[in-house]
Amino acid sequence: MGKIKVLIVTQEMEPYTLSSEIAKLSRKLPQYIQEKGMEVRVLMPKFGCINERRHRLHEVVRLSGMNIIVDDDDFPLIIKVASLPDIRMQVYFLDNDDFFKGREIFHDANGAEYEDNSDRMIFFCKGVIETVRKFGWSPDIVHCHGWMTSLVPFYLKTAYKNDPLFSKVKVIYSVFSDTLEKSFDTKFFTKASINNLQEADLSAFRSGDEIVLHQGAIVYADAVIQAEEGLNEALQVAIDTIKEKPLLKMEGEDIFSGIPDFYRSILPEEEI
Repeated sequence: MGKIKVLIVTQEMEPYTLSSEIAKLSRKLPQYIQEKGMEVRVLMPKFGCINERRHRLHEVVRLSGMNIIVDDDDFPLIIKVASLPDIRMQVYFLDNDDFFKGREIFHDANGAEYEDNSDRMIFFCKGVIETVRKFGWSPDIVHCHGWMTSLVPFYLKTAYKNDPLFSKVKVIYSVFSDTLEKSFDTKFFTKASINNLQEADLSAFRSGDEIVLHQGAIVYADAVIQAEEGLNEALQVAIDTIKEKPLLKMEGEDIFSGIPDFYRSILPEEEI
């Protein structure tokens, strides 16, 4: 096998979005694993607050032009790209005027959560997979960061499980404490049931009457990374009870050093 191919899917990333734990790690990790000899691509949302001129984003016409269905409506998917400063790596941005143009990340200028955050999430997660299909590029590992990516493990293991590009992919979900599902309503289950999926297929994302995005992602991921300490009690319990799949806790100062071996540990030996 040649280089291990890793797709990083993240909701935030420096220098494009404001500093956060996810944004910091999502900037440093791709560079680290690329320096370890892996082939890396990065996908993230094109939030309206990202300055296209400053970061030199431009549209990738050959990848744009798809429509993503959310709640029976078609939304054009526009793909833009920029090069990370100082390293030879491209970051691809998923854009749509309805969901992102002129808007902040998850809250408006007054601090109120956007009412369509769940729709934006569904658009992004499905758009990620359709973009990779447009690449014609088969990743060995898809590594997801943040609640906005939590449907990606689910979709890859259900709606897209028979797609040749993803039939052997291993999915890692990095758990952070942030989440916004309390503002979602139960229509989320209907909207997220893409392709031939049914609401019942999303049962892992439900706990009683509550929506639990991290829990659902953990269930469908092949491996899990606890990316920060101080998780809420319910989430920490979910992490600590993982028995049947690999778990890595990022601790100490050299937090990235264990990740390349963690990647290799979940891949079949013939692919390493």
